[in-house]
Amino acid sequence: MKKRAVALLMAALIGTVGMTGCGNSQTETTKDTVEETVKQDATEAEEALAETETEDADQAAADKVASLIDAIYVQERTDDTDAQCEEAKAAWNALTDAQKELVEGENADPDYFGRDTGDASLDDPRNQDEIGDNEILVVSFGTSFNDSRVADVKGIEDAIQEAFPDWSVRRAFTAQIIINHVQARDGEKIDNVDQALDRAVSNGVKNLVIQPTHLMHGAEYDELMETVDNYKDKFETVKIAEPLLGEVGSDATVINDDKKAVAETLTAEAVKDSGYDSLDAAKEDKTAYVFMGHGTAHVAKVSYSQMQSQMKELGYDNVFIGTVEGEPEDTACEAVIKAAADAGYTKIVLRPLMVVAGDHANNDMAGEDDDSWVSMFKASGNFESVDTQIHGLGSVDAIQQIYVQHTTNAINE
Repeated sequence: MKKRAVALLMAALIGTVGMTGCGNSQTETTKDTVEETVKQDATEAEEALAETETEDADQAAADKVASLIDAIYVQERTDDTDAQCEEAKAAWNALTDAQKELVEGENADPDYFGRDTGDASLDDPRNQDEIGDNEILVVSFGTSFNDSRVADVKGIEDAIQEAFPDWSVRRAFTAQIIINHVQARDGEKIDNVDQALDRAVSNGVKNLVIQPTHLMHGAEYDELMETVDNYKDKFETVKIAEPLLGEVGSDATVINDDKKAVAETLTAEAVKDSGYDSLDAAKEDKTAYVFMGHGTAHVAKVSYSQMQSQMKELGYDNVFIGTVEGEPEDTACEAVIKAAADAGYTKIVLRPLMVVAGDHANNDMAGEDDDSWVSMFKASGNFESVDTQIHGLGSVDAIQQIYVQHTTNAINE
């Protein structure tokens, strides 16, 4: 219809010129000039129309991909999930570079497929059959950052497998959103908890040990326990190991050996990576360390307060615990900024208090947006420098050995 309108406009203008086109050569010259102008205007109109139609087509193609991404950005797996993942990736691959930049949906953006997070082929989804009688199922929230998944999640799994060569170590993620992301983008299929447990049943596993890589006894841990309860009668024995920080305890003053080990290890790694000989040397240089956790409304949020208590117990005055969610309240970014500034520290090092250095570490902590922690610390104007260390706990050998010990305790209980 738009092209027809341009053609009719051009015909009408030429017709008008024709009606005035009688008489002398001057009139003929004017007629030629007008006709040339009309033709030029019509050409420009057609070009503008073609450009508009191209832009509309580009946006339509991008919107289709965005809707396909949003369809798999869900926490429920269905019989259609595999096909949906393939369809979304195929549609993305068919886009031009310009079209990819236009992808925007409720959860979709160009980074969903386009961001380079490392080589997925270096990972092991550990979804193999032929498990045998004894299985250790390592359950993680998961991450779509390939390098972090290899270093943090696979790092823990590898350490457990090395410690228990006679057991088969398998993997499950609790976040279906992440499972779908990795599958759609990289073609790597990771079991969710139900899939992994069904696999164990079908393989005739007799003795099952579940080792969560969760930080604490939070909401995800509770959901895992509920799922496992549905399968307990399908195995001869089912044992569930402790998460990283062990038992929660009743209040902020409760600490334990696990929290102490994590506090000492995390702080030592941060100090080393920032180039100081000791935490005291960093303190003398007015450097403070801020370890950023996720935060939660769950009663287990007291674990973050307990970690702050543990730091104080160890004499780590220049170490502060924060959370993305700001729960507990004194772990909110603004509260931590004030605490560090009031204590007189002028240099800040941010590092995740998270098993995996994934989306929260890369975006919420170290991202370029104004609401990232590094941006807010800088914007406060209280500090000479603000640096980040993007390393998950799971990549640290001493942390891996805590999980190994928890698995040992579960097997031997």
